[in-house]
Amino acid sequence: MLFMIIVKASKNSEAGKLPSLELREAMTKYNEELVKAGVRVMAKGLHPSSNGIRLLYPKQGEKPVVTDGPFTETIAGFILIDVKSREEAIDWAMRMPDPQGHGEGQIELRQVIEF
Repeated sequence: MLFMIIVKASKNSEAGKLPSLELREAMTKYNEELVKAGVRVMAKGLHPSSNGIRLLYPKQGEKPVVTDGPFTETIAGFILIDVKSREEAIDWAMRMPDPQGHGEGQIELRQVIEF
C-alpha cells in the first residue's frame, strides 16, 4: 500500500529558511530508517510556493486560469512509502521528527489510489 506523508508548509519554509542542523540530522536519520526498512519509495522537498504556479479550472472545457504564487495552505515536501497496512503507515508517520522544528510542524498522511 502506498502512502504519502505530506509535510505542510510553514512561515519558515515559505520564507526559504532551512531547518536547524539538529533537525536536518534527525530527518536524515529518519529517512535512513525508512530506507533500511525498505519502505521509502521517494522523498523530496519543495521550493516555497512563491516560486510556484497554480492552474485553476473554473469552467469545464475552457482553458485554466494561471496564477503565480505565493499560496496559502501549501506543502513543503513529501515522503512516499510502500507499507503493508494503514497502521504501519501511521507508525512511520508518528516517528517523523517535527518537520519544521519551530513548533510549526504539521504532516498529513494520505493513501495513494492505485489502479
